[in-house]
Amino acid sequence: MNQPAIVSVVDDDPAVCDSLSVLIRSAGYPTTVYGDAQSFLAAYAPGQVGCLILDVQMAGMSGLALQTELVRRGADVPIVFLTAYGDVPTSVQAMKRGAVDFLMKPVIGAELLERIQGALTKCRHAQDDAARRHALQARLEGLTPREREVMAIAVRGWSNKVIARHLGISHRTVEIHRTRVMQKTGAGNLAELARFAEVAGPAKGTSS
Repeated sequence: MNQPAIVSVVDDDPAVCDSLSVLIRSAGYPTTVYGDAQSFLAAYAPGQVGCLILDVQMAGMSGLALQTELVRRGADVPIVFLTAYGDVPTSVQAMKRGAVDFLMKPVIGAELLERIQGALTKCRHAQDDAARRHALQARLEGLTPREREVMAIAVRGWSNKVIARHLGISHRTVEIHRTRVMQKTGAGNLAELARFAEVAGPAKGTSS
């Protein structure tokens, strides 16, 4: 993916926003700044590559409330929380919800930049994984119901003859279906096909 990674800063303290934006931009990252959580939500574009530097305590919607809303929307945004208070339960709650880190204010610049790099790497990997899943789903959509059924059984290691008896079709028909499945999915071997089948989910009539 070629789109630039954007670091978003959400903090209701203008001085903090200014200092963080200067620091982050000096490291070469495109940066957007928001004075409250609602402004960030209004501007947020799903699928954008980037991370969020988020204050915990803010007027209106808190940082944790914003994180909860992003989770509700299914937005997988890596978050680095900043707080002026050493609240262990809050940090544990944030990390359980998927936060990348929880740093104390005033934050050390080098440490924050290191965490940002890690968050952006995580975001890139997540985006790459999603792209691979979407590409695989597109291949699987090209399979007929019978081909999906044969694939689901074949990855168990069953022979063509056993599959034919199980489905009540000829051995030759099974061979044709298996060949088409391999061609359409692009799987190079049975192990790779098994990974594809896991993404596809169980076919009807193949429960053990």
